[in-house]
Amino acid sequence: MFKKDISPGAKSKVKSSVQRAIRTKITETYPLLAPHIDEIIPKKSQLDLLKLFVHLSVPTLSFHYFKDTHPHSPLAHNTEHAFTSLLMLRFDRPDRVTLYALDSSPLFFQHMDDPITPHLRIVHQFPHAFSRIRIDRGAIRFVLSGATLMAPGLTSAGGRLPSGNTSESSAEAEEKGGQDSKYEGRDLEEGEVVVVEAEGKEEACMIGQLRVGTREIKEKKKGVVIDSGHYLGDGLWRMELD
Repeated sequence: MFKKDISPGAKSKVKSSVQRAIRTKITETYPLLAPHIDEIIPKKSQLDLLKLFVHLSVPTLSFHYFKDTHPHSPLAHNTEHAFTSLLMLRFDRPDRVTLYALDSSPLFFQHMDDPITPHLRIVHQFPHAFSRIRIDRGAIRFVLSGATLMAPGLTSAGGRLPSGNTSESSAEAEEKGGQDSKYEGRDLEEGEVVVVEAEGKEEACMIGQLRVGTREIKEKKKGVVIDSGHYLGDGLWRMELD
C-alpha cells in the first residue's frame, strides 16, 4: 500500500467527540492496548488527521479469446475451436488513506472501512498487544521490498502461525514463557490485522490484514496472505510530518 513515497494532504484537527470514538475503537480492536491508551493518545491531547494519497495494487481479471486453426492441432479436425484463457493481473489504483498523528508522530491509519491499524512504531513500542505471525529468513527480503506475503514463508520450518489452541489467548500463552509461546492461541480469521515478525529479528517488519485465515494457511500451504501491508522502510515509515 505504501510502497511509493507519500505526499500527505492538508492537516486538520480531530474533534474531541471523534477523538473519543477513535480511542474507543482502538481499545475494542486491540484490547491489550487499553492499559496504554492514555500514553498513546492522552485524553487532553489533540489528534491531527491527514489524508494520504497512495497507490493500491488491485487484482483484476483479463479474458483472452482465440481460435485454434492449426491444421495439425489434435483439437481442430478441420473445425475452428475457440478457447478462452483467464489471467490474473494487477494494477495500481490511486486511493486515499486516513492517518491520525499526534505532535507530528504518526499513530494509526485506516483505509476506507478496513480496521484502524497502528503504525509500526506503535507496534514496536507495544509488541505484546497484537496478534503475531512469523516469516522465515528467506521471505524477509521480499516483504521489505513490498512484495505480497505468500503462505510458504509462514509454513516453512522458520515460519510460525498460531497453534489453534482456543483454550487460551496469545497473551496468556506468552506469560507462560518459551521462545514460541507468543505464537500460541486461537487461529486468526480473514480480515484480522496481524503483525508480521521475522525469523532471527527482534522487531516486527510488517503489519496488515489477513486475506485468508491462519487455519486455511496451514491446510493449503499456498496462496496470498497479506497483499497491502505497512512494512519497514516503506513510504509511511519514511514519511516526515514536520
